[in-house]
Amino acid sequence: MGWLRSLLSPVKKLWLRLHTTPKKRRGIYILYEDVKSCPCEDVHVLWSILVESHPPPLPWKQ
Repeated sequence: MGWLRSLLSPVKKLWLRLHTTPKKRRGIYILYEDVKSCPCEDVHVLWSILVESHPPPLPWKQ
């Protein structure tokens, strides 16, 4: 029965990935809309520095 489980495991992962709702982005990127709507130029400069100093988020894994 181990061979059957090893055969169905990738199919199950694919099924779950296609049929689950993706999680919202976390971290500093949830503030993006607030920063974008702010009229202060200093906030935009600080945001660009902050974004450049952080690596891009990793793709979501199960």
